[in-house]
Amino acid sequence: MTVYFIGAGPGAADLITVRGARTLAACRVCLYAGSLVPRELLAECPPDARLVDTAELDLDAITGELVAAHAAGHDVARLHSGDPSVFSAVAEQMRRLDAAGVDYQVVPGVPAFAAAAAALGRELTVPTVGQTVVLTRVARQATPMPDGEDLATLGRSGALLVLHLAVRYADEVVAELVPHYGSDCPAAVVAFASRPDELVLRGTLADIAGQVRAAGVSRTAVILVGRTLAAAHFRDSHLYSAERDRHVC
Repeated sequence: MTVYFIGAGPGAADLITVRGARTLAACRVCLYAGSLVPRELLAECPPDARLVDTAELDLDAITGELVAAHAAGHDVARLHSGDPSVFSAVAEQMRRLDAAGVDYQVVPGVPAFAAAAAALGRELTVPTVGQTVVLTRVARQATPMPDGEDLATLGRSGALLVLHLAVRYADEVVAELVPHYGSDCPAAVVAFASRPDELVLRGTLADIAGQVRAAGVSRTAVILVGRTLAAAHFRDSHLYSAERDRHVC
């Protein structure tokens, strides 16, 4: 018996990977975050599968479900939104399963920042403009950030920032980043990326917080800040350059 941590993707049901859908269809038990995972995906589960919405469960209760399925000899699909490698709370579940002697595997999914970039129609890494993407969040009511990972410190890099779980604090985010990026720096907010109700806000640090307030966006969104969001004049990538020696391995 194995627990499969499956990335359900950013929201659209058809953005789960083929492997993820096939794994889901083979598991007799499915634990899913009901507030984040599209319910259409549950149709991929076997007709007699046990479906458990974890939205109201704490870590002990979730672990209990996983261990009970293991004892019964059932494979488990543990559906997480986006990709399990980022802001998924998978690490503590893995730690519990290690202690309980339960095997697990990870099936990656499409992360929210990738869906946001697609909605914006932008490449986040642009030659000579920006080649670094920082995925982060703000603490506020969540677990404190480690030393050196505050926005002021990260902002000194000038890299493109993608902030999860931060849209309700947009004014504070802007205040911390303006000294490092400037008020004219391109910024965007993508809410419900890839879903039918997807909302895209484009602007600069000077006006993006106001747009967030006007649109009433308070959750399920990412904030993106960086010069690559509006880059137009940049050198072509060396990858397809006519000057590149394509005979070198």
